[in-house]
Amino acid sequence: MPTLLLVRHGRSTANSAGILAGWTPGVELDAHGSEQAEGLAERLSAVPLAQVVSSPLDRCRQTLAPLLAARPELKLRLDERIGECRYGDWTGRPLAELAGEPLWKTVQAHPSAAVFPGPEGESMRELSHRAVDSVREWDAEVEREHGADAVWLACSHGDVIKAIVADALGLHLDNFQRISVEPCSVTAIRYTPLRPFVLRLGDTGDLSGFAPRPAAAGTAATDAVVGGDTGMR
Repeated sequence: MPTLLLVRHGRSTANSAGILAGWTPGVELDAHGSEQAEGLAERLSAVPLAQVVSSPLDRCRQTLAPLLAARPELKLRLDERIGECRYGDWTGRPLAELAGEPLWKTVQAHPSAAVFPGPEGESMRELSHRAVDSVREWDAEVEREHGADAVWLACSHGDVIKAIVADALGLHLDNFQRISVEPCSVTAIRYTPLRPFVLRLGDTGDLSGFAPRPAAAGTAATDAVVGGDTGMR
């Protein structure tokens, strides 16, 4: 069962300006986001990566650029299914302005009912389904090609990662707003035949512990360790 490291892109110019970027072309990392991307490559330096997948949007690809430069053996794979939510007519508008829209309350309290306006808009349910399908399919492919101990990385966006985490935790999509992931944070999930394990959520610190280690003696990889994880995996 491989380990998936879900990376949210570094802080973008839209983040710092309080704009809902969506699929707006040309949104890049700001200066702080570029520093975060450099730091991500260093944080992952001790972790062997079998595969790197990304949203096709510039801010995700820029987040991965220092990592890929340091590891030329890795080939970047793009997947629109982990691309940003298609916010339709909300795209490019200030968040402060959107907070006054009636739909904002639905997105906050009942996101499974939210459908973004306009011909380009999608529902939060559609976002969740495509994103979860994507990471589960990639995870199965990584296991077939690289084995059960492989670690792979996917770079995506805040709402996308929150939807994937909600699925892994068995939460209804209406509860996904309880989850928070900061720019350039790492969330780790291990899918097993019995259940997913959420190993880290929104981590901005040391990631060296994800280098493969032997399983705790006498336990199966699908087991939840009684009493809590021993730290020996």
